[in-house]
Amino acid sequence: MKLKHLGMIIALGVLAQTANAVEKMRLGHGLPEDHAVHKAVMRFAELVKERSNGEIEIKVFANGVLGGEREMLEQVQNGVLEMTKASASPLETFSADYKVFNLPFVFRDRDHFFRVLTSPVGESILASSKKRGFIGLAYYDSGARSFYAKKPINTPDDLKGLKIRVQQSPTTIKMIQALGATPTPMAWGEVYSALQTGVVDGAENNVTALTNGRHGEVCKFYAETEHQIVPDVLVMSSVRWDSLKKQHQEIIKKAAVDSYEYQKSLWGAFEKVEREKSLTLGVKFNTPNKPAFVAKVKPMMDEERKNAAIAKLLDEIAAVK
Repeated sequence: MKLKHLGMIIALGVLAQTANAVEKMRLGHGLPEDHAVHKAVMRFAELVKERSNGEIEIKVFANGVLGGEREMLEQVQNGVLEMTKASASPLETFSADYKVFNLPFVFRDRDHFFRVLTSPVGESILASSKKRGFIGLAYYDSGARSFYAKKPINTPDDLKGLKIRVQQSPTTIKMIQALGATPTPMAWGEVYSALQTGVVDGAENNVTALTNGRHGEVCKFYAETEHQIVPDVLVMSSVRWDSLKKQHQEIIKKAAVDSYEYQKSLWGAFEKVEREKSLTLGVKFNTPNKPAFVAKVKPMMDEERKNAAIAKLLDEIAAVK
């Protein structure tokens, strides 16, 4: 009898242990710990732990300690890493729907961009990569992308002959070619030395690249073309997502969306501070002839619209009020 009772107690203990097992996950990204996105993913991890009553723990690794952006994306895709933060730009090589973020001058303004992110079309893009090994949980603001170089850029003609660093995005490469420059795909961590040694003449990114990447030490001219508004995306392994019970999926998704709202509130102030820092480096800002850039890429956009799926996404984005 005693043995039977002992067996029951052990069985109940094992069941309790299983029921209380903590889901441990890792989230890697390449940004420093004072960045608005890092603060957002930390908030995301806190919300998930709190709302799951400690049943899910997410450990965040900053500064690229788990690898470069593409390396971490591939780890997530293969289920080796649970989550990462990636720019939407290289995500088009995994899911074609992300291409719309790489096309130039797609959004009317920043408000339109934010409305699109939380619209059904924005959600459909996040879900589009599931069969490729990961899903998007939420977007993060990453400002607007503009050109910076060692000489002023006021018109597309000023880009002629320049080697411009770009992300691993076929669409961005086409855009740079349409504008008359030579695109040079390169990992983020290599850009500073490439600018310094003349491997590239310039790059395109948001204003924080001037300070966080120290690019403003080399490139003293920032032309606010705002040719792309490319969000960052918090992504999660499809295999890991599918292994979770529905309640935990809902907690993670809601926490991700809430961390986006938090990050959006941080970004404006963060960008302003970094702009002021870049001025102390001697960077000069100018507003170029934007219509000339729009006209230059029109043939490229007309060609892209021949793809029915892309044309449909662009029309849905344009229809967001």
